[in-house]
Amino acid sequence: MAWFDVGVNLTDRRFKGKVEDVIVRAAEEGVSHLLTIGTSLDDSLAGLALTRQYSELGVDITCTAGFHPHQAKVAKPEDMDRLRTLLDEPNVVAIGECGLDFNRNFSPPNVQLSVFEQQLMLATDVKLPIYLHEREAFDDQVKLLKKYESGITGGLVHCFTGDSRQLECYLELGLSVGITGWVCDPERGGELREAIQYLPLDKLLVETDAPYLTPKNIRPRPKYNQPSLVPQVAKAIADIKQVSLAEIEEHSFNNARRLFLAQHEVM
Repeated sequence: MAWFDVGVNLTDRRFKGKVEDVIVRAAEEGVSHLLTIGTSLDDSLAGLALTRQYSELGVDITCTAGFHPHQAKVAKPEDMDRLRTLLDEPNVVAIGECGLDFNRNFSPPNVQLSVFEQQLMLATDVKLPIYLHEREAFDDQVKLLKKYESGITGGLVHCFTGDSRQLECYLELGLSVGITGWVCDPERGGELREAIQYLPLDKLLVETDAPYLTPKNIRPRPKYNQPSLVPQVAKAIADIKQVSLAEIEEHSFNNARRLFLAQHEVM
């Protein structure tokens, strides 16, 4: 068994010129699988290129492809056809990072809603999991998810930071839940730590969202988060759920493999 970090932003500028080192460090800590996140068409293409470029380092790298709500404003009508083509690539295993973010509204809410719905329709057509982002838009997001629930082939609530009620809603939709270093934040992570107690092990996935969300319990504190730190996130989850670290490792790895790789392994 090994670790599967289901949320890494390998195309982030902070990793520029350091991607190989980041992957090697991850491998040294037993992280055998990485899922790098796409946030726009160009970013998704860059992520796909990384899955090929570093395929010889002993870590299985796959990627998502889609439009983050911040990038919804740059999505052109013809981009959905281009995205559909990109989703045929074998290393692309999910649609997203898609969803709604009404916190800072880098894209207008009506545009976010439109682009999110287009990606949900695409997900029902191509039968790939959805990779979800949500911030201060929970009710609107769930409303759209319920509209397409019957056609969605699974999905991940990326970087879940919500409360027990929100967790229950996502679980009722059949979605899996990604937990990051937010759980290690003594000030902001209280509701999440409470909710995790009700998260079934068969719906749990572990992620870093590197280079963001460095676990605050790590000393000395690194300059930025890395997938090599995913075991630290897992340890915090194990402590909360009062299970062994080995159980978190086994369940999170198998859940991730089942959600993102099963279709490709069959092929």
